[in-house]
Amino acid sequence: MDRIYRIEYHGSKRYAAEHNGRLFLLDGDLFGEYGFGEEIAHGEFPKDLPAGSRLLAPIQPSKIVAIGLNYKDHAAEQKKPLPAEPMIFIKPSTAVIGPGDPIKLPAGIGRIDFESEVAVVIGKRACKVARERALEYVLGYTCANDVTARGLQNRGYQYSHVKGYDTFAPLGPSIAIGLDPTSIAVQGWRNGEVKQNSSTEQLIFSVADLIAYVSGIMTLLPGDIISTGTPSGIGPLAHGDVFTVKVAGVGELTNPVENL
Repeated sequence: MDRIYRIEYHGSKRYAAEHNGRLFLLDGDLFGEYGFGEEIAHGEFPKDLPAGSRLLAPIQPSKIVAIGLNYKDHAAEQKKPLPAEPMIFIKPSTAVIGPGDPIKLPAGIGRIDFESEVAVVIGKRACKVARERALEYVLGYTCANDVTARGLQNRGYQYSHVKGYDTFAPLGPSIAIGLDPTSIAVQGWRNGEVKQNSSTEQLIFSVADLIAYVSGIMTLLPGDIISTGTPSGIGPLAHGDVFTVKVAGVGELTNPVENL
């Protein structure tokens, strides 16, 4: 299994592929044909990136389609019945930040929560895709934090409002190619303490279900994200916190938290 990173390298934004402990610049089209170019580092990634380079969000989607209440354990935690069909909402591309970038907490909107998620990166244009072929449209998987203004949500504000603020969509650190989406471990850690610990085995609607459902409503473009929902254990963020989403095979997405 390879992992793809997006980095700032010598002043330009480039994709780099990790393979057998070596990091290569990616030549070609990430969403078409590509190959390994110049080797730029070896070691443990993303810790051992080349000097002077910086890790970026692994993708800049045209949209993030996020799924509400899609873990059995989270539904139980919220004391809500299992939904009959996926609950979808949009997070804007302007909410995306990368590893190490601060999550900014706006003043005056009340409690703001973390939500650790496995995110699907779409690899090719998907419109009205059959469930049986849905995984053919997946490029890979990454970590996501569906940051949510819970105080506003509890007052009746709509999902895209409470989840659409700038910096409320951390993604990264890599795109993992070739994961089995039926059994991916996902955890959320606040200040070094595990708060969420589950697996996509708990999903109500599978990755294939979600791609088929969403693509039946809207066309998904290469690089778009489906964020598959959060497990139980959600909780508040505060100024000075450090939050990490861990997805097996992808790595760790860590972001500091600051007041805006």
